Amino acid sequence: MKIEHFAFNVADPVAVAAWYVANLGMTVVRKQEAGALTHFLADNSGQVMVEIYCNPVDQVPDYASMNPLLLHLAFVCENPEQTRADLEKVGATFAEEVKLDDGTHLVMLRDPWGFSLQFCKRAHPMLQSR
Repeated sequence: MKIEHFAFNVADPVAVAAWYVANLGMTVVRKQEAGALTHFLADNSGQVMVEIYCNPVDQVPDYASMNPLLLHLAFVCENPEQTRADLEKVGATFAEEVKLDDGTHLVMLRDPWGFSLQFCKRAHPMLQSR
């Protein structure tokens, strides 16, 4: 099986989707203009999506209070330091930086709504290029 998408409930899906498109290189594949205001956003490979929505059936988690190791969305990134600087200019906040012995560099940020985002420059890529 292949993963299609990962979904998370947010208070303002329109604003979150716009920020992800403008700053993370994502593309809106499908969206709803009413109801839960669902947005399906594809990464730049076009192979993986995230679904962002506001569904009042359940609560919006307090992402900002969660440890980033509990839940985060990770991106392959060639330059985590530059990505950090760029995203901090548009409202992201720093959470953690890790440099592993094998040369892997990980930077954890929070988007402006508190959701954790990790930017990974792996010494040995874990995903296959297609």
